[in-house]
Amino acid sequence: MPGTVRLHRVLTTSPEKVYRAFVEADALAKWLPPNGFTCTVHHLEAKVGGTFKMSFRNFTTGDSHSFGGEYLELVPAERLLYTDRFDDPNLPGEIRVTIVLRKVSVGTEIDITQAGIPDVIPVEACYLGWQESLRNLAKLVEPEINQ
Repeated sequence: MPGTVRLHRVLTTSPEKVYRAFVEADALAKWLPPNGFTCTVHHLEAKVGGTFKMSFRNFTTGDSHSFGGEYLELVPAERLLYTDRFDDPNLPGEIRVTIVLRKVSVGTEIDITQAGIPDVIPVEACYLGWQESLRNLAKLVEPEINQ
């Protein structure tokens, strides 16, 4: 049965800035890949019904895997819902990712649910990867550089 990962974080920045990090290709390529991976965004059309395609490359081995999906819901600074599907036939099924952003007194509360993770991928590995990605996200969005 497909697995589910849930994460919760609070970042000291605005929901608008966090949202942009999820819908801008250059930003995604910087923070989304877990440590030890690089990311190439081949296509990203951040609108409802729009699609994306990207690949992660293991920097140690050089192996890569590509995946893509469709944006099902986009509410600026509040919510994103999109699908993910690996190009590898050994990783079947559709993953649904829901991101909920809420403004709080110290910044932005983020709730992430990734559901439908293929059985061959350990859920704890996804959880670990997301934790690394969210640390990278914080490094991108929390600095206020006004120049």
